[in-house]
Amino acid sequence: MPRLIFRCAFLVLCALAALLPLTETSVAITRGTFPGWPETWEGEPLQQTPLTYQEGIFNNNFPGQVAKFTDGRRELILRWVTKGTRRLHSSSDCFRGTGYKVSSLPATLDARGARWSCFAAERGRYRLLVRERITDDRGREWTDVSAWFWSVLLRQTEGPWLAVTVVENQEN
Repeated sequence: MPRLIFRCAFLVLCALAALLPLTETSVAITRGTFPGWPETWEGEPLQQTPLTYQEGIFNNNFPGQVAKFTDGRRELILRWVTKGTRRLHSSSDCFRGTGYKVSSLPATLDARGARWSCFAAERGRYRLLVRERITDDRGREWTDVSAWFWSVLLRQTEGPWLAVTVVENQEN
């Protein structure tokens, strides 16, 4: 009987350990306040555009702030994140969830040498090129949301973080 109790307790602890990464982390920022959104992006002036109703609902209880912008040819989604969270999703998951066919592309470097993850998104006549990255104020960068989340859990980074998604229409 004691052996059975030990086994059950062991299995419960293993299950809890396996579920731990799925919970919200309690690592919250202790420094920094929201600096405001940038006025330009890659030399182009930004104009803020309203979030859709669905985007607003999805971002309820998001730990930080979310805004959408355009520079006249691209759409930018900026997410200022104040604590580690599973509510920060990869943009490819969001595009898949709204019916786009997503194809991974190789990571790329921009003109400043910053690394971005990239994918193509297609739905009907829409062909989009999407790139994204996450940064902290110490110069660390992630092109993968899961890698960022694990860095937060392992306390290898402190917030706040800025997640940037750039969406460009691709002409056929």
